[in-house]
Amino acid sequence: MTVFAAITEAQMKKIVKDLSSRDRRISRVIDAHPLCTVGRNPKPVSHFEALVESVISQQLAVKAADTIYGRVKALAGGRVIPGRVIEISEIQMREAGVSGAKFKTIQGLADAAITKRIKINALHEIDSDEEIFNQLTSLWGIGPWTVDMFMMFQLGRLDIWPTGDLGVRRGWEKIYSLKEEIEPKNLEKKGEKFRPYRSVVAWYCWRALS
Repeated sequence: MTVFAAITEAQMKKIVKDLSSRDRRISRVIDAHPLCTVGRNPKPVSHFEALVESVISQQLAVKAADTIYGRVKALAGGRVIPGRVIEISEIQMREAGVSGAKFKTIQGLADAAITKRIKINALHEIDSDEEIFNQLTSLWGIGPWTVDMFMMFQLGRLDIWPTGDLGVRRGWEKIYSLKEEIEPKNLEKKGEKFRPYRSVVAWYCWRALS
């Protein structure tokens, strides 16, 4: 279950009004699309379950990821919790469609939770995004993209800037009519003026592609 304090519609309207006043092109995208949902739609799953789902989803189409996740959930007896996940064998996971690398990552997550090396389901209690990032990326197979998506969509953090996401970069290029691809390090600098609401700008970069 998600436990962050959800952003209200009124609060998000205030945020997008602020962002619109800072940048004319972002303002146009905001006006042309629905109100940002980051932090507004808490997911009824634990942080551990959200991370397992995110790992499975890496580099897969949504439908394929959902199918594989459903199989893994069934293997866990309908409850994706560390104690059940750690009991699933690699053979079972592979038959469900999980790659060897993803199996290793998921088992590492389960072990970290069971041993309390990382208190995964209490991560929302940590105020520092950087601390959450450092804890999770210390685990094998958990990279920046997975953590960025987790912090945006599970924890509802409003100032995440996922420059490693191809969709965010392509959306930015479209919004600003760039003729060349923008590098992550350059996009990192461009995002500075949108603090502390970079998650919202990233969300509209995705919308710009739709």
